[in-house]
Amino acid sequence: MKSTIPTILAGVDTHSTTHTLALLDEHGRVTDTETFNADPKGYERLIAMIGDPALCLGVGVEGTNSYGAALSRRLAAAGYTVHEVLRPKRSVRRSDGKSDPIDAIAAARSVLAGDGISTPKASDGWCEALRHLIAAREQLVTSMTAISNCLAELLTTAPEGIRERYRSLPSKRRIGKLAACRPSGGIVERNVLSSLKTLASSWRELHDRADVLECRMRQILEENARPLLDVYCMGTMSAAQLAVIGGDNPERIRSEAAFAKLCGACPLPASSGKTNRHRLNRSGNRQGNRALYNVALVRMSHHQPTKDYVVRKTKEGKGKLEIMRCLKRYIAREAYRALIAIRNGEAGREPAVERGAG
Repeated sequence: MKSTIPTILAGVDTHSTTHTLALLDEHGRVTDTETFNADPKGYERLIAMIGDPALCLGVGVEGTNSYGAALSRRLAAAGYTVHEVLRPKRSVRRSDGKSDPIDAIAAARSVLAGDGISTPKASDGWCEALRHLIAAREQLVTSMTAISNCLAELLTTAPEGIRERYRSLPSKRRIGKLAACRPSGGIVERNVLSSLKTLASSWRELHDRADVLECRMRQILEENARPLLDVYCMGTMSAAQLAVIGGDNPERIRSEAAFAKLCGACPLPASSGKTNRHRLNRSGNRQGNRALYNVALVRMSHHQPTKDYVVRKTKEGKGKLEIMRCLKRYIAREAYRALIAIRNGEAGREPAVERGAG
C-alpha cells in the first residue's frame, strides 16, 4: 500500500519572470532545486515537480501578495497548504550567502520550523476588488495634490492681476474659477491663464474619477461589509482600508490583539525604573493605522463619549499621542469584531441608528 504520510516540504523564491523551487525531506535535507518561468506553463511544471499534495507538508512562498500571488492561487487550487514566508534574515544571508536557490531553501526550512510563516491573504473576493480600487484612487489623489501644489506655485509668480484675482480664494473655489476662466490679455497673461485653466480642468477631471471609484467601493462595502460601515464615524475609505487588511479570509488573523498589531495600534512598553508607560507602535500596516487615526480624529470632534474620554485622560496627565494610541486600540477592537461578523455572514444586517462620518 502506498504511504500517504507527508514526507516533503517545498519553498519558492518568487520574482517577476522566474520562480525557484527547493524541495526538502522531512529532516530538512535538500533533495532538489529548479527554476521555472513565472507563467501558467511554469506553474504546472513546478507543481509536477512537487508531486502529490498529500505527501507535501506545506509550500512556503515569498511574496504571496506580489510576484508570488498567481502561483499561490494555483498551488492552493491544486490542494497544497500554502504559507507566506518572510524573506531570509540578514544573519542567514551573512552565513549562507544570497541566491535564488538559497532563498527557496530558507523558505522551505521556515515551513519546517514554523518560524515566520502565516496564512496568505485570499485574493479572489471582494476585498481584492477593493484593494485595486484603493490603489487606483490613491494614485488619482496623489496626482490631484501635485496639480494643486503646481497651481499654487504658478500663481506665486503669475502677473499681478492674475495673482490678486485667484490667489486669495479657497483651494476648491480657486480651481473652479480657473477651470471656467477665459484666457485673454497679452502674450504672458493669456498663456499663464491657459496653463492654469488646463491644470484646474485636469484636477476636476481627476476628482470626478476619484469620486466614481469611491462610489464603487461604497457599493461593495454596503453589499459585503455592512458591520464595518456601522462602526461609528467609519467612512468609506477607512472601512475599505481595514477590510483589505483583513482580506477575504480574516480568520487568518488569530485575535483582535493580532489585528491591532497588524495595524500598528498595539501598545509597546516604554517603561524604565519608576516610569510605567506605553508608546505608539511605529510599525504595522500604515494605511490601516491611518484609517484608525482618521476615525479617532472624527470621534474626538463629533462623539461625546470620546470627547469626555479625552478630557478625563488629559486631566490624568496623558499626552495627545498617548490618548490617540488608546483610541486607535479601541477602534481596532471594534473593527476586528466587525470583520468577524462579516466572516460569520452578518454582512447584510440593518445599519446602526447612530452613524458618523470619517
